[in-house]
Amino acid sequence: MCILSWVERKDRSKMKATAMQVQAAPMPQSIVKREPIPLWKRKVSEVATLCWMQLLELRQNWIWVVLLASMFPLTTLMFMKFLNPNPTPAYIVQAIAGNMIFGVIVTGVNMMSQNISWQKEQGHFTYYLSLPVHKLSFITAVLFRGLLNTVPSLVVMALIGKLAFEVEFHYSWWLLLLFFLATYVCSAFGTVIGFWSKNQQLTNMLSQVLMMFLSFLSPVMVTMEQLPGALQGVAYVFPTTYIAEAARALLLTGYSSAVGWQLLILTGYALVFTVLIIKKADWRAK
Repeated sequence: MCILSWVERKDRSKMKATAMQVQAAPMPQSIVKREPIPLWKRKVSEVATLCWMQLLELRQNWIWVVLLASMFPLTTLMFMKFLNPNPTPAYIVQAIAGNMIFGVIVTGVNMMSQNISWQKEQGHFTYYLSLPVHKLSFITAVLFRGLLNTVPSLVVMALIGKLAFEVEFHYSWWLLLLFFLATYVCSAFGTVIGFWSKNQQLTNMLSQVLMMFLSFLSPVMVTMEQLPGALQGVAYVFPTTYIAEAARALLLTGYSSAVGWQLLILTGYALVFTVLIIKKADWRAK
């Protein structure tokens, strides 16, 4: 009995020493508590990931996007050249700028609205329910896709218009700001239509009617003075009026105070459309 109790005491002392060694041992590196990632880094990573997802979706049919965005403005530009074989410099700039904005309308307003409405009707946005992302990050990625859709048509139409008419533009840094605001505003306008429409059929009708009205019954292909009085009043409601007038002025003469006001108005449209998208973007499941 004495031997057994001595053995038990010895085992207990060994177990106690082992427990003390385990407690004193340093924590493994894999379970060391890490410092939390700053909020701004998480948001930047979140937006970058969502934009990359939109880019991966777009790469499958980007060629068709560029062709579709350039085909309608290109045919209109060629028709205007055939209609007026001896155009003045002002008419040339008006035709080129109008068709550049026409391409922005096709890709920004028309294609974005139909794409958003189709994804909403098919339930694609419920996928984002499983992702811990903020709505504003999602909206940023959607508008990023709209910018990618729109920029190629601007570049293509500018190059083709310059080669077709053999004209020199008045270049300035304000053109970059104008083209950014133009692509953003038209993409945001199309996104608002896509989210606010009840179904895809209504979206298709609205986008087609708006595309025709904005292109041919507002001062995009023509100047404001060439429109009837009633259409002149309606034209000031749409942002494409300010885009076209600012583009013509910058390409012809450069920056002026009128262009500054038009850029300021477009910035206001961008803010309004962004707020409307955030309010109505029902991308999470109810």
